[in-house]
Amino acid sequence: MVRRTPGRGAVGGASLVSGALLEESILNGLDEEQRTVASTLTGPLCVLAGAGTGKTRAITHRIAYGVQTGVYTPQQVLAVTFTARAAAEMRTRLRDLGAGGVQARTFHAAALRQLQYFWPQAVGGPLPALVDHKAQLIAESARRLRLSTDRAAIRDVAAEIEWAKVSMLTPDAYVAAAAGRSEPAGMDLITVSRIFSAYEDLKIDRNLIDFEDVLLTTVAILEEDEKVAATVRSQYRHFVVDEYQDVSPLQQRLLDLWLGERRELCVVGDASQTIYSFTGATSRHLLDFTKRYQGAQVVKLVRDYRSTPQVVRAANTLLSARSSEADRRAAGTTWSEPLELIAQRSAGPEPVFTECTDDEAEAAECARRIGVLLDQGVKASEIAILYRTNGQSEAYEQALASAGIGYQLRGGERFFQRREVRDALLQLRAAARTEGNDDVPQQVRDVLASLGYTSVAPQNSGAVREKWESLAALVGLADELNRTRGPESFTLQSFVAELEERAAAQHAPTVQGVTLASLHSAKGLEWDAVFLVGLSEGLMPISFADTQEGIDEERRLLYVGITRARIHLSMSWSTSRSPGGRASRKPSRFLDALRPATAGKASFRQPRAKSARTSTGPVMCRVCARPLLTGSERKIGRCTDCPPSYEEETFEALRAWRLTEAREKDVPAFVIFTDATLVAIAEAKPRSAEELGALAGIGTSKLERYGDAVLGIINDPA
Repeated sequence: MVRRTPGRGAVGGASLVSGALLEESILNGLDEEQRTVASTLTGPLCVLAGAGTGKTRAITHRIAYGVQTGVYTPQQVLAVTFTARAAAEMRTRLRDLGAGGVQARTFHAAALRQLQYFWPQAVGGPLPALVDHKAQLIAESARRLRLSTDRAAIRDVAAEIEWAKVSMLTPDAYVAAAAGRSEPAGMDLITVSRIFSAYEDLKIDRNLIDFEDVLLTTVAILEEDEKVAATVRSQYRHFVVDEYQDVSPLQQRLLDLWLGERRELCVVGDASQTIYSFTGATSRHLLDFTKRYQGAQVVKLVRDYRSTPQVVRAANTLLSARSSEADRRAAGTTWSEPLELIAQRSAGPEPVFTECTDDEAEAAECARRIGVLLDQGVKASEIAILYRTNGQSEAYEQALASAGIGYQLRGGERFFQRREVRDALLQLRAAARTEGNDDVPQQVRDVLASLGYTSVAPQNSGAVREKWESLAALVGLADELNRTRGPESFTLQSFVAELEERAAAQHAPTVQGVTLASLHSAKGLEWDAVFLVGLSEGLMPISFADTQEGIDEERRLLYVGITRARIHLSMSWSTSRSPGGRASRKPSRFLDALRPATAGKASFRQPRAKSARTSTGPVMCRVCARPLLTGSERKIGRCTDCPPSYEEETFEALRAWRLTEAREKDVPAFVIFTDATLVAIAEAKPRSAEELGALAGIGTSKLERYGDAVLGIINDPA
């Protein structure tokens, strides 16, 4: 039963009825399990939520329902999650549900706010400055110890220090606790401990703290100062923790101190999505929740609203294959019985499995398939290429650029730091001060038109297209907020406030362009079409995952990748790293249970375009019959030192045309066509669009954009 605050509805029966209707409207649209979550407002609650099951919807509606019924005072609820983007999204949803006063923050942001407030009375003096990046201080610490380090070593040591600190280890305790862990940058643990100690001393000397210190210091103050602890506990009465499978021992300790002896805690998580153990995260707190909180209610969310039955089946199969392995019990401490998702969407296409001869061919085939999806009407912003390591992105960047397909690299320049976005915010602020609020989306379009926004996307690629995409993302956000909040309450001023809040949280709106991202950075996101690439042994699972625990985590990482897809799912790998190289790679062991049963595990080939090359041997030069070793050679079909067969006049005419196009579109010439592609065109002398489209480097979009012009030059180079 829901407890109401005293006096609620005392104004009259009509008010009470109106309140009841509003309360019911918050619960409307939730499934049975989500509704149970939303209406269970007190006591310990553990929500085991599979991917795509609407966990954020359930917990935000729970908070809003608690506020509307009077069980919660908005300012006394603290919801914590793990990324600024997720916290910003939660605040937006709560505001739209009428619970805008609720605090939704990351652990670090919540702790920093408390630390800034209590530092003067608990410690005295100004709060030390916060270190954004550890690299410089770690490098200096190593130099003081006369140790030689490079950038990669510094990055690895920084990650190890972060692991130690969230595990609440001092430099002295680190060596014993880290026994059995891989040695960062090839350094022995004692050396790492010395750098760790020097780093801590350097921070003290310069009156600095890092992000882990924010948590550690807040914990120390709450443990040592009962008055501060009492103040915090009187401020916050109810707690919600999202992504609870990712909490570290330090974050759990802070949560315990916030709670005190109370039991008003709702946690949400999925042990099958634990992919950050290398940072100190552990699902043990989630799995042991009912042991710690006797009588806690447990609700399982298993209805998957995100993905088609075909995608859901692949995800379930991946995890169930691990559960049936003989060594399951041997590594029982790292594996829990996974939730079995139940698809709620209508059927879609089967996942596609593609084996290519080399990495370049795999990237080209991926770009080709993306071109097909774009032709079918799938938006570029609804397509993602996900890989295990960031170093894999270059081949896909080049393949997409060659195909004339725009992309955005997740982890690249931040959206709100782009010049056109900063200029847009300045102009929107000015407009909000002077203009009314009639048709806010149109006002946004009018303001951004002065910066280059048009209703139709430019055909250019490069800087011109990227600028337009940034402005279009702002227009799209205005349309979305106008739709969700309603024209009556959505003003230009509120739009500017939303942008400023998003800029502070780096919560970017959707930008048109295929997303390139690592599997780790894709957590929490979703797309209509997902391409999981590089799925070969050594990359998935990664080569350094040499324990059962490590392999289990790699399986969970692939599970996260699969469950990012709503409709289209493609999984690919290559048998060789370089063109013409030895076909020694094997597909990932995780694919054994996923690929069609009629296909041999080592010999399965998915039908594909010529760019993926079905030949298992090297491509041969058509002039001298030697193997072609580079992408440029294979594109033109001959060795670079073999005599060309094109007419110089034709080739120069193509180059002159390309230069003119590049200048008009303000892009580098290679974005139009590479030199190798021009040579291939000049030598092949295609007489039709079909012949031109069959050449490597000519994708569907480029054929439509430039086909007529190129064929005109071939027919009449003068």
